[in-house]
Amino acid sequence: MNYRDFGNTGVKISTLGFGAMRLPQKNIGGKEVFDEEESIRIIHRAFDLGVNYIDTAPYYCDGESETIVGKALKGWRDKVYLSTKNPIEDASGDHFLERLEKSLKKLGVDYIDFYHMWGIDLKCFNEKINVKDGALSGALKAKEQGLIKHISFSFHDKAENLPKLIDTGVFETVLCQYNLMDRSNEEAMARAKEKGLGVIVMGPVGGGRLGAPSETIRSLLPGKIKTSAEIALRFVLSNPNVSCALSGMGTMEMVEENCRLASMDSELSASEIENVKAAMSENRKLEDLYCTGCNYCMPCPHEVNIPLNFQLMNYHRVYGITDYARDQYSQIGMFDWVKGKKAEECTECGICEDKCPQKLEIRKQLKETASILGKKA
Repeated sequence: MNYRDFGNTGVKISTLGFGAMRLPQKNIGGKEVFDEEESIRIIHRAFDLGVNYIDTAPYYCDGESETIVGKALKGWRDKVYLSTKNPIEDASGDHFLERLEKSLKKLGVDYIDFYHMWGIDLKCFNEKINVKDGALSGALKAKEQGLIKHISFSFHDKAENLPKLIDTGVFETVLCQYNLMDRSNEEAMARAKEKGLGVIVMGPVGGGRLGAPSETIRSLLPGKIKTSAEIALRFVLSNPNVSCALSGMGTMEMVEENCRLASMDSELSASEIENVKAAMSENRKLEDLYCTGCNYCMPCPHEVNIPLNFQLMNYHRVYGITDYARDQYSQIGMFDWVKGKKAEECTECGICEDKCPQKLEIRKQLKETASILGKKA
């Protein structure tokens, strides 16, 4: 396993981190439940292969992730760095500490190494964190008491706001999105390293979509790399501003393969990186031909999530990730993060086309999307 300096924390962190948000499940009496024994087995395998950073959160795996991770840490606590998160629900430092205590209890530990203010944006920082008796005061008190070692944050905001949070001087590490298809945080990550923050990347294979078989992605480096997942992970780890790539691993096969990649000399050369970026930029131009994602077509009076439908269609049309696109299409409307309706729900009213600055034939494209992605993989 390869290791890197984790900012100015004094910690050497494995370039691969174990994300405990997709732990394995098993069927008991017709019901899917999280498989504690298998989860611990694959976590221990990752530790055996050199992974020394594990990340969880209170709501992962229906609230079971912290408990399972805590059990997996038995016998490993002094060898592995633990990360979990605090959902900043209000501007109360006392409530922040109460949520911390719940996590400590579920994990069965005395302290947390890297404690993240979970999924914050600039508004949350200004209104709930950096206020009198707010979350920051709670975090500083917890650090003083030794309950947490480092104050961190995970980021889900516009890329332009990430440097502003970095420059507050409050945080020691940051967890943010970065992958082949989403490089919006790239400049801010360089800023973070310059300021001495450790940088953890979430979604290095785009939540799984870049790991799906794709000749388009695999051909970015012809003849050198066998799988889409390999090029995606190696691209991320080739960025010198990245301390660690966090992967949600739910099978032993994923653990073995990801650890193999993180243990080799996986960095791409400067020319290879530029070739990959150039090719992805060309692919992005192809995406924009079909939809730029400007959202001017929204809201749809019949609640069709037009941009999301077209984004998934682009995964099929531009990148060849068809099975993944169909799977995600089938989930539209089922969860908060895929709100709205599928393309097949379009009534062809045409209101969206009147609002589209590109004058796209949206109704025609929605029909095509429904026809292709509505099929079973």
